[in-house]
Amino acid sequence: QVQLVESGGGSVQAGGSLRLSCVASGYTGSRLCMAWFRQQPGKKREGVASIRRVGDPMYADSVKGRFTISQDNAKNTLYLQMTGLKPEDSAMYVCLADEPFGGSCYNLKYEYTYSGQGTRVTVSS
Repeated sequence: QVQLVESGGGSVQAGGSLRLSCVASGYTGSRLCMAWFRQQPGKKREGVASIRRVGDPMYADSVKGRFTISQDNAKNTLYLQMTGLKPEDSAMYVCLADEPFGGSCYNLKYEYTYSGQGTRVTVSS
């Protein structure tokens, strides 16, 4: 059973930065597909960033140019560097994961199997 633990959330002012981390455990394969989603009150969960293949990150249009996703497979850790934060980025950020298929991972619409508890990000204006 894969377990995901997020950290790094907090409260910042608009324009600030945060770095989220997600550590995966319990996976015995060579690579785990991982992604960041966010949940805002009253809204559908939104895919923020994922890595389909090495060097092929995907971002929601709303965060392109401001957020950077990276993954350290040796540490089973996923990161999300967030800069230029806006109040509309406030949300619960959740790390999701699944096993790869055919050597590739998934886009931001995929229904991942494993989910963490999330880490909250609050951006004030």
